[in-house]
Amino acid sequence: MIAEVSQKYDITADTLRYYERVGLIPPVNRSASGIRNYTEEDCNWVGFIKCMRSAGLSIEVLVEYVTMFQQGNSTIKARKELLIEQRRQLIERINEMKQTLERLDMKIDGYEEKVLVKEEQLKRTYD
Repeated sequence: MIAEVSQKYDITADTLRYYERVGLIPPVNRSASGIRNYTEEDCNWVGFIKCMRSAGLSIEVLVEYVTMFQQGNSTIKARKELLIEQRRQLIERINEMKQTLERLDMKIDGYEEKVLVKEEQLKRTYD
């Protein structure tokens, strides 16, 4: 059931339906009454997509990856290249975040001596 999968992966039911609608996860089998019956394979896809999203991959990139996967082994090289490019972009974002963290640490370390002085100067601008 969608509620169980939603809870297990901490994803809303609407998000799961969206993932299925855009092709990130294969169509989920349904009972006669229309209730989704997630298989272990479906759950593996949900876990994969959640992991890749948390790494910063966009829905568009993931749709491209899944589409290539569905095309078979002839796309193995292209899928790997796509993941390598996404890894490169993630490293770039991590480095940017590290620089931001360092700047923030510097501001915190010298807050009283530097930042408050600068803020006082800014206040004078508004007075």
